Amino acid sequence: MRHTKGFVIRIVLFSALLFYLVGDLFVFDGPLRKRIQRGLPDSPESIAAAKAQGVVARVLHLPILASQLERATLERLWLRGKTLDELPPAQRRIERLAALDELIDHQLLRIKTKHNATELPVSSAEIEDARNLFAARFESPEAMQAELAAEGIDSEKELRLRLGARLQQLKYVESRIAPSIAVSDEEARAWHAEHAAEFQHPERIEARHVFVATLERDPEQARNLLQQALDELLAKRKDFAGIAAELSEDARSKENGGKLQWLSRDRLPADLSEALFALPIGQPTLIRSKIGWHLAEVSARKSPEARDFEECRSEIIASLQAVKRHDATRAFRKALRQQEGRYITVFADQIKE
Repeated sequence: MRHTKGFVIRIVLFSALLFYLVGDLFVFDGPLRKRIQRGLPDSPESIAAAKAQGVVARVLHLPILASQLERATLERLWLRGKTLDELPPAQRRIERLAALDELIDHQLLRIKTKHNATELPVSSAEIEDARNLFAARFESPEAMQAELAAEGIDSEKELRLRLGARLQQLKYVESRIAPSIAVSDEEARAWHAEHAAEFQHPERIEARHVFVATLERDPEQARNLLQQALDELLAKRKDFAGIAAELSEDARSKENGGKLQWLSRDRLPADLSEALFALPIGQPTLIRSKIGWHLAEVSARKSPEARDFEECRSEIIASLQAVKRHDATRAFRKALRQQEGRYITVFADQIKE
């Protein structure tokens, strides 16, 4: 079968083009190869363009911007009651690097969670609880809106979507680490046996008082009022419950005979607990605190006593689970970072001092 002249020409041209492409791409550094290389994420041109746009890191080719890093750094410091201005330059960089680590983990988790979203349903009630917890961080709705605007969140719907996504991330991590955070009954019992001294009831007293505030009253006047009441109590002209109902400004106890029930030291202000715990049983006394005068009496006392395992079982299990969850979460994130390490690029020179 004879080929036409046009067919032969096309074959020649196609072969020439093919040889050129092979040569451009694989033999010499031709313009086509250079153009393709410029489009690769790790090419010098791509990296320079990313830096010019304020990219400080890339995770699976998705950017983390300097503005995101700055907000994350400020939030980390805010949660600890600190600001960037009070830190030396070296410490600022350390804080930014720590915040960047969290952003990288967050980006990895966001992508992994997205691929498993159908396994991780989040209810509207869970999102509402998260939204209320978020709002409680701010002094006013206006302060919250200002923070949301800085984060690029311009609507209530967008806020709820982001909170839902964060909850999904938490559920994703929990689903992966669940087997490693279980605490057996035997493990909890062994821990209780080793730390029994940490799980005991502290010294407690049963007390009652009549309280007169001195914030808007002359302290001497308040003391004289209670001294007169004490004199009447000791002379048995009035009983404690009657005096409390008549004079006490503690609304929670005055109608209950002034009773404070069983108290440990940590349930009271230091200036009141020190004096109250020093009182002998059945000896009403006047005590001065920062906010007023108290006619106080201790009616019973309990020494510190051990708590058996069953009494604190749920508390121990919850504590052990919290420790295991923390360690397992760190290990999971570290493993995820190592697994995807080749897809993580940090531009250290883009991170400010």
